[in-house]
Amino acid sequence: MPRTRHEIDLSILTTTSLTADQPKGHQLRRILEELAERSGPGALMPSERVLADHFGVSRTTVRQEIERMVADGVLFRRHGHGTVVAEPRPARADLLTSFSRDMRARGLVPGSRVLSATVEPATSRVASRLEIEVGSPVLHLVRLRTADEAPMALERADVSLQRFPGLARLRWSRRSLFDTLDERWGVRPATSGARVLAVVADAHDAELLEIDPGQPCLLIEAVTRDQAGVVLESERSLYRGDRYELLARARRTNP
Repeated sequence: MPRTRHEIDLSILTTTSLTADQPKGHQLRRILEELAERSGPGALMPSERVLADHFGVSRTTVRQEIERMVADGVLFRRHGHGTVVAEPRPARADLLTSFSRDMRARGLVPGSRVLSATVEPATSRVASRLEIEVGSPVLHLVRLRTADEAPMALERADVSLQRFPGLARLRWSRRSLFDTLDERWGVRPATSGARVLAVVADAHDAELLEIDPGQPCLLIEAVTRDQAGVVLESERSLYRGDRYELLARARRTNP
């Protein structure tokens, strides 16, 4: 259960004042990092006014350092509540593992809220990514993915219904797409080509993800193929930058 503002006491700090021999912003950043570490994930930080009055700095200075800590993932703004200490961010290194399995492996409970599951004719862009004919039926699945009931990502996936008929009739709130394709059709993801972009959330997506509009996010666009090199799905997902990180591994091979 998240802590309340009254549970955070500035007296827990080992440093309670700023000195004149160092930039105030740098000192304040170190103090706020100590406060976040001592308070723990989910703790509600003191307001900008309280911090400014306590340390004798402007609210602009406080706001700048808090924004930097939000960008670095130390803090995040909880919509309608204030600024809280961020939970440790799950790191995903394997795009071939389903979101559900990835979260369970980290001790988190995965969940989904189906926003839409519609059958649509493939546009030229979708057809190109799925390598099918324009106008072919496609399942367009949009889900809000959660971990321990906290929003993590908006996932938009396209799958060919010619190759996988019947997908549109399934209920997706408790299903993994990759696991379903494996169980029903015996195909598994083998390769994934993805690009990752740093973007900011618009007002609609921010409301669903429970973040402030303009907060940094990771946009992952990927096409996944099976062992035979045939496309399984095309995905475009928006992950919260304060709750998620993507790891990359590289290996040099001899020419």
